Amino acid sequence: MPSPPLEPAALIARALAEHGRDCAIAFSGAEDVVLLAYARQSGLPFRVFTLDTGRLHPETYEFLDRVERHFALRIEVLFPDAAAVEALVRAKGLFSFRVDGHEECCRIRKVAPLRRYLAGLRAWITGQRRDQSPTRSSLEQVETDSAFQGRDGAPLIKYNPLAHMTLAEVWTVIRALELPYNPLHERGYLSIGCAPCTRPVLPGQHEREGRWWWEEATRKECGLHRRPAPPKE
Repeated sequence: MPSPPLEPAALIARALAEHGRDCAIAFSGAEDVVLLAYARQSGLPFRVFTLDTGRLHPETYEFLDRVERHFALRIEVLFPDAAAVEALVRAKGLFSFRVDGHEECCRIRKVAPLRRYLAGLRAWITGQRRDQSPTRSSLEQVETDSAFQGRDGAPLIKYNPLAHMTLAEVWTVIRALELPYNPLHERGYLSIGCAPCTRPVLPGQHEREGRWWWEEATRKECGLHRRPAPPKE
């Protein structure tokens, strides 16, 4: 019989207590502002980072500024290698991902800078949830990261405190604690990424249908949270 889910705030406090400065919170969207609220409740110091791909919505940049002021912290902003971005754009143009898939662009703008950053940590905390997509349905609250390595090449611990929460539950917390959120959510954007790869969804549509909408649902990962394929029967 599976163990009951861990309480998110308690799990975050445990991660911060165990790893200190060797652990950081990944920040980008609605779920992640809940992570910061729980981290602040712990009373422990914590680090926060975000990925600036160079193609975020203007509203997202404003949101990041509001978050910094709300929590009185500085978010560590990661940037892609400029030469790699320039080479991609020169070779394939600004929208090559709509022709040959988003993996190459995401690898340069997201995965590579994240890999460099995580190589200096022992653990990281994400806002992933099981109900976000088919690729996250088996997500565990604590797991060994299968995509990245930590400091000195050691295994990296990945905490997903909100794994068992639903989108509605996340928004209940946001409203109850009066947390800042991206104004794009009020315009139908449920899941927000880069501007060219994100669009609003219609009522009743799944939140991830607005991400890379020209691709199959099982491919809607950018590589930041790539999980091992399930074993073949």
